[in-house]
Amino acid sequence: MSDEASHPPFDLTRFHNLLETKRFGRNLVFEPTVGSTMDLARDAAHHGAAEGTVALADEQTAGRGRLGRSWITPRASNLTFTVVLRPPRHVLRQVAMLAPLAVALAVEEATGVRTAIKWPNDVHASGRKLAGVLIETESDGSGEAIVLAGIGLNVNFDPREYAEIRDIATSLSVETGHPVDREPLLATVMLHFERLYDEAKAGGSLRDRWRERLAMLGQAVKVAAPGRTIEGTAEDVDDDGSLLVRTASGDVVAIEAGDVTLRE
Repeated sequence: MSDEASHPPFDLTRFHNLLETKRFGRNLVFEPTVGSTMDLARDAAHHGAAEGTVALADEQTAGRGRLGRSWITPRASNLTFTVVLRPPRHVLRQVAMLAPLAVALAVEEATGVRTAIKWPNDVHASGRKLAGVLIETESDGSGEAIVLAGIGLNVNFDPREYAEIRDIATSLSVETGHPVDREPLLATVMLHFERLYDEAKAGGSLRDRWRERLAMLGQAVKVAAPGRTIEGTAEDVDDDGSLLVRTASGDVVAIEAGDVTLRE
């Protein structure tokens, strides 16, 4: 078993010295241990935290993944954080593309590890899950949207030591064969996040760059969507990020949310 205590705690001063953004990550809410960074960010947002505020924890004890799953975050090993956004309406649907794309670009820049995106917003390396994204949207009380983009990125732990994720997850230390510094990695994620977000706000579309990294396009898939299961060929995605699946009857079904797997 690895010695999790051997990993150094997150160095806040080093992170801020490495940060190249104008806004994102400049306001950092940090807790050594927290139930969920989503809850930490939500509390900050409802108390007026600026857009680009990041809630970060060195250990998360009640982390949530998509579809109600848990997210394992050992102490001082991974990057678990939530970004507070206050996007205009035309950017809302792009956030689910933006967050995994920012992580994928940052991972490749910082470590050289090649990534792919599993629809809708998991980041994979070597066919296994490297990072997960959870997007939650709510009102700030005045009718404006608050979006919380929660990200869990496996950095310096070995998923093979956890039976429930042994066969489906990986980490940057597993992929590279050595520990990865978390502070420059998070600073790089924030830089890509801010650039992509500003581009989307200015009217740009992130779809094509997100789409070109999508795994499973052109393959036979099964999608567990709310209230139904769809089988067919994953043909494409639309401008809003919905997965377009052509069924055996020839119909094309647009799926906004769900869990996609390859058909056996």
